[in-house]
Amino acid sequence: MSNQTVFFKDNFFSAGVTEIFNSEKEKVGELDLKSTFSSSVDVLDKDGRPAVSGSFGFFSNKWRVTTASGEDLGILKQIFTFMSKKYEYDAYGRGVYLIHSEAFSREYDIFDEQSNQIAKFEKVSGFFASPAFQLTNYSDKLSTEELIAVVMGVNAIQKRRSNNAATANGGAGN
Repeated sequence: MSNQTVFFKDNFFSAGVTEIFNSEKEKVGELDLKSTFSSSVDVLDKDGRPAVSGSFGFFSNKWRVTTASGEDLGILKQIFTFMSKKYEYDAYGRGVYLIHSEAFSREYDIFDEQSNQIAKFEKVSGFFASPAFQLTNYSDKLSTEELIAVVMGVNAIQKRRSNNAATANGGAGN
């Protein structure tokens, strides 16, 4: 997958394989959502071979992105802010990228260390349905597959945070 716009989605139960399409509605890969009980994902190329993986580290809130062979590509973490959503992706040796969205927006911009926009993504559905994403990659340093894993990491961090908040609020009255 070269620099392009792609569309992909999570599954309702966050398990199973979903297709990745380009803007011409051609299948360019797949997203293998490993299990309902873990948040790990594999991004597969158009021939079904693993290209990039993403998962939470052991007892960690950081999302680890690796190659198919397990080589570390980078780490994604949330940056706590009051009225916006911010994440930082450290692409080991290839730059540190800021992912930013306004508080109630579904659009995210990804910037390099010189504040150049290298990608953007948007949650294009999700209310009573599985979230679907549109990602546009302008970067020559980060592959589209790697950025898909980063987007799924942002989604996983948000899910984990929302599940933890629901558990905390549900247990408060007991």
